[in-house]
Amino acid sequence: MALRDEIIWRSGIIYIAIILIAIGIMVRIFIIQFPQGDKWAEMGEEYVYKTDVVPANRGDILSDDGRLLASSIPYYSVYIDTRSTGMDQQTWTQGLDGLCDGLSKIIGLKSAEEWKRDLTIARRNGERYHLIKKEVNHNTLKELKKLPIFKHGRYRGGFIAETENERKRPHMRLAARTIGYLTEGASGNVVGLEGAYDEELTGVSGSVLKQRLTGGAWMPVNNENSVEPMDGNDILTTINIDLQDVAETALEKQLLQHNAHHGVAVLMEVKTGDIKAMVNLELGKDGNYHELYNYAVGESTEPGSTFKLASFIAVLEDGLVNLDDTIHTGNGEVKYYDKTIRDAKRGGYGKLSVKEVFEKSSNVGTAMIIYENYKGRPGDYVDRLYRMGLNDKLGLDIKGEGTPLIRYPGDKYWSGISLPMMSHGYEVQMTPLQLLTFYNAIANGGRMMKPRLVREIQYHGETIKKINPEVLNPAICSHSTIEKIRTLLEGVVENGTAKNLDNDTYKIAGKTGTAQIANEKYGYKHGGKVSYQASFVGYFPAENPVYSCIVVVNAPSNSVYYGNLVAGPVFKEIADKVYATRFFNTPQKPDYSLPKVKKGYRDDTEYLLADLGVKHNHGGKEKWIEPFKHQDTLKLKELELIENLVPNVTGMGLKDALFLLENSGLKVTVEGWGEVVNQSLRPGTRIEPGSNINIELQHR
Repeated sequence: MALRDEIIWRSGIIYIAIILIAIGIMVRIFIIQFPQGDKWAEMGEEYVYKTDVVPANRGDILSDDGRLLASSIPYYSVYIDTRSTGMDQQTWTQGLDGLCDGLSKIIGLKSAEEWKRDLTIARRNGERYHLIKKEVNHNTLKELKKLPIFKHGRYRGGFIAETENERKRPHMRLAARTIGYLTEGASGNVVGLEGAYDEELTGVSGSVLKQRLTGGAWMPVNNENSVEPMDGNDILTTINIDLQDVAETALEKQLLQHNAHHGVAVLMEVKTGDIKAMVNLELGKDGNYHELYNYAVGESTEPGSTFKLASFIAVLEDGLVNLDDTIHTGNGEVKYYDKTIRDAKRGGYGKLSVKEVFEKSSNVGTAMIIYENYKGRPGDYVDRLYRMGLNDKLGLDIKGEGTPLIRYPGDKYWSGISLPMMSHGYEVQMTPLQLLTFYNAIANGGRMMKPRLVREIQYHGETIKKINPEVLNPAICSHSTIEKIRTLLEGVVENGTAKNLDNDTYKIAGKTGTAQIANEKYGYKHGGKVSYQASFVGYFPAENPVYSCIVVVNAPSNSVYYGNLVAGPVFKEIADKVYATRFFNTPQKPDYSLPKVKKGYRDDTEYLLADLGVKHNHGGKEKWIEPFKHQDTLKLKELELIENLVPNVTGMGLKDALFLLENSGLKVTVEGWGEVVNQSLRPGTRIEPGSNINIELQHR
């Protein structure tokens, strides 16, 4: 083949190949453009634009007087769009130095020169979503908005602020397990009121259109299809912060004194079943007490002598004994089969009336009364307990309620000693809240109320649903039996095991309990040691009950474990303070042993106390403190301050009050002189920018 022909032949092959490739490309373009056009358009939309969910603001959990127990505090992530369409070069050039100087002063992190260098590079690279700072609070955000460039807003100044919410409990540990929390994920926990009312609190999410920028960042864009989220509802609880604080302080002091593992204190309103305070404290690994588990709701244990109330209701209701009948308790021991039941008093009580058996909490006397009257028909005794509702759960809003245990004759673990053991609180199990609900029914004339933790569902202050008190059992027994039982409960304090709680101001009615704690593996004794649970449950004032209360202290380990000595003082301290503040405003005799010190700035307070030679705790890190008296020492505890929430300045001097309020963004007007006695905005409520607050001062 001639050279010329060979060149033509090879060129033809190349031309044909090029034509085939071109045809293939055109066919592919046609397929992409038409048959697959919708598919690729959707994919393009997906990778250039996307719609993100905008979570709604979670509703607040409020105390009975409207103070915040839990709230979502807004924080912001601040960015700058250095190539915003509305920003001209003149705005950028003239404002850059002022912007960088302001960022250095307000945010810090970098010098003004470093900010200028980074922002200049970002603009040169055309960054549309350059991060300034995350977790910016509202007050800082207001300052940033005033800076050069930023003050022109999003489109002329490139200022972007994205809202994020963080759940906060302004009162820290107070009622932490009752308020609860949510944890995300498939294995997340749903705890307390946060979990029980999650649907109400969550609100309705919105949506926002975002555009993908170079580098993979997504920037929100205006779009008519964006939907604003709807805030969640607020829940108004029955918890009273002041009473919660009283109960927690009293319980913690006793737990520390007795080196106990954990303790419970619950205060309930008799007529409604409203829970005014619920404290659960457990010894942590750090040696301090924390709210780690809701023992009041979840821990079902053998109650011991506090269960004797149910036994005495049974025999009185069945007409089997009278209060003045006598029982021979002998030397304080009685044996049923292989089980010996003993009284706390060595040598026994001898001959006692039925009333005295209850007042002195005689295990022997109680077991004899129940066994002798029901030994041939134990089902009648258990039926009485069932009719009182003691084997039923309370049906609480919050999850985790322990299951009560009251066996019936014929059950797997029923034995010959079950009847006498049950009579004084063994082989049965109840939670502290279940037991309190039972005693509250006695205080309420026999009507058993369901414990109530939430009174209303609100939306932006408007009530949208009321949750009324609920009756679980209209009459746990006859009125005549109730009257006899109330006499017994008053006798325990006047003449019996809780005589140390008797006082001349008001009457307490209740029952002590000291129970051995059984271990699942080792029974009641392990390593030669026995663990105890001390309790006291009752109500006050006895003649016209308004509040009922239970205190349970688990595993006190300083050789004192009786209910009257361990749990009783906590009950008394709570009752004293409730009675003093809720029933009478009788002026208390002033205590001149320690000076009265206002809330305020720690350094100033410590300087003053040191100069006066007053004993106080030193070295705290908190800047703002609230003094309180503890024996012969002034304790300086941290004053709880949460950003964007109105601080509590009552009890402060004018200087400190003004500093805190004005730094919170509030405009302050002042009346009077002395210390702050009233503030127009309730502590713990959310601060609206530019709000006014009036504080009233008086000389005391």
